[in-house]
Amino acid sequence: MLTAVKNQGKISILSIKYALMKEMLNKTTFLTNVIFMILNNASFIIQWIVLYSIQDNIGGYTFQQVLLLWGVAAGSYGVSHFFFENAYELAETITDGKLDAYIVQPKNILLSAITSKVKTSALGDLLYAYIMCVVVARSFSSILLFTFLIICGGIILTGIAVILGSLSFWFKRADMVAEAGNGWMTNFANYPDGIFKGVVKVLLYTLIPVGIVNYIPVQLLTHFRLSNLGIVVGFASVIILLAFIVFYRGLKRYSSSNLMSMRI
Repeated sequence: MLTAVKNQGKISILSIKYALMKEMLNKTTFLTNVIFMILNNASFIIQWIVLYSIQDNIGGYTFQQVLLLWGVAAGSYGVSHFFFENAYELAETITDGKLDAYIVQPKNILLSAITSKVKTSALGDLLYAYIMCVVVARSFSSILLFTFLIICGGIILTGIAVILGSLSFWFKRADMVAEAGNGWMTNFANYPDGIFKGVVKVLLYTLIPVGIVNYIPVQLLTHFRLSNLGIVVGFASVIILLAFIVFYRGLKRYSSSNLMSMRI
């Protein structure tokens, strides 16, 4: 079993490598995408500089904590979209019948599908994330913890994208649900959780787990607690397991419907 996992890991890495090489054929476009993503992220810091010039605390966060929040959000997004970009197009892949190309290959279908494409601008997100981390945290141990947390965050984002995309096995136009759900994970990520109250805040730690992807990691980087780390790791493990279960259960329906369409 360990050998199979190791071999699948090598295949996934090669898939990402070839997808990246394809994107780098035009080096000018590649570098432009990366640089402009860094600048785009940095531009939003200006609004926070203005806000913190008025008051020292917003939603319970200091300016340094907001920088960390942006770093964690950009890093998690970068990990997910660079390594698993096609997870966000899974609904379209299923509904358009493009999954057939992965089914006939002697590899893990889900991993092959979601690693078949990279988003080059996500490298800009990753570089920006580490800039924020170094500016605020600086210590080597904090950078290591930051790296681990954004990997967990990227796994959670990818797992959610797979689950939402897999709904296309059961429902028509599930791509709209997937797009909305993934959008919520991104839109709420850059704002301190202290500005949200009541039901919204509960949702941000449950159905829309932005709190686990972004808010708890910021807390860990400022005040480390083993219990909080356990929450992040445990949630990432559950989400990725659930993503595999939902996808492969849905895949049985995909095979059946595909045969029916062939008869037509």
